[in-house]
Amino acid sequence: MTAHPTEQKAVSEPPPMRTLHELRAALRAHGHPGDLAQFEEALETADLDDLTAIRRIAQPYRHRVPLRLDPLGSAAVGRSTEDIRDELRLLADGVR
Repeated sequence: MTAHPTEQKAVSEPPPMRTLHELRAALRAHGHPGDLAQFEEALETADLDDLTAIRRIAQPYRHRVPLRLDPLGSAAVGRSTEDIRDELRLLADGVR
């Protein structure tokens, strides 16, 4: 199983992501590979006059940047399915 960090320290504060321009810059600098391209593809198909639709597209990407900057969050996202399955199996057996 993957070792878990014992203390949580953010590498840095998340950058501002209040506008689409700021979100693009944050994804470019701190996003996972492909995040910016996927974000742009989603925006291309959206009605830019529908702010609710734009918010639905942007919100998940806004959460990815702080997750990527947080060592625990980044480690959790990077865990394999098998690793998580093994941990759940141990927890179900009462071993931790």
